[in-house]
Amino acid sequence: MGNIALRRHDRMTIFRKIALGTWRTEYDPSVYGTLAFRADAALEYIRRFREVTGVRLTLSQLMAKALAAALVEVPEANAIQRWGKLWLRESVDICFQVMLTDDDEADPPSSAEPSGKKRKFDLSAVVLRNVAGRDLRDLAEEMQREVDRARRRENKELERTRGTFKWLPQILIHRILNVVSFLSYTLNLDLRWAGLPKDPFGSAMVTNIGALGLESAYVPLVPYSRCPLLVALGAVTDEPVIENGHVVPGKMLRAFATFDHRIMDGAHAAVMSRVIKAHFDRPFEHFGIVTP
Repeated sequence: MGNIALRRHDRMTIFRKIALGTWRTEYDPSVYGTLAFRADAALEYIRRFREVTGVRLTLSQLMAKALAAALVEVPEANAIQRWGKLWLRESVDICFQVMLTDDDEADPPSSAEPSGKKRKFDLSAVVLRNVAGRDLRDLAEEMQREVDRARRRENKELERTRGTFKWLPQILIHRILNVVSFLSYTLNLDLRWAGLPKDPFGSAMVTNIGALGLESAYVPLVPYSRCPLLVALGAVTDEPVIENGHVVPGKMLRAFATFDHRIMDGAHAAVMSRVIKAHFDRPFEHFGIVTP
């Protein structure tokens, strides 16, 4: 079996063929968009979920589940580009960016660090597989386990990869990343025998910039990852909203998306936005009833 379970997309539109011929790499075709929606119902769902189950559910995990549902709705967006064609993924896998520190602490950066203490912050990643077909509690529990493992440096596969790149000369990293990308995605080779993780970026990436106190930011496509969609969640803000014809206070959340125009376009984004918004507007309906 290869690095990813794929099948060739043989029914591409004319635009899709032109897009693949226009932009040769992921450096060129970035498209950006923002989706704003009420977060009140989602925050209440999270509160209820934690109270009933004792499991730490987050907005990032809700977004991942909603995003997976959206990719099921438009499966042609769950794809990678290889050999000048699109190949559809058999599974929806979501990658989360995780903050690491040089002293193995799990806390996010603070504006009030002790005097004289400087911590270095780094990013790593955790991938949840088959997000669309799994229970939300199962996903949240696995996410917490994997984040804890990453922050305690207990993920041997991840640490081996990080250790390798730590000692590589900077001049070689770009070339090596391109070679690894070619082997892993163009040739679709499973390189775990060489110490490289299997498909470490998934169908889409989710990062929570709101946890850092940021309200807005667009994140760049990562060329060697072949991942065509990145979503950054901003901080929840208190804003006036219209409800039943009246101005009332509300919790607002914004998602900032960057996508690869060779694979997705406005039509895909419109359908996916509707699916995601519906999940956050009516979480108990779409994410499921919370049970102990």
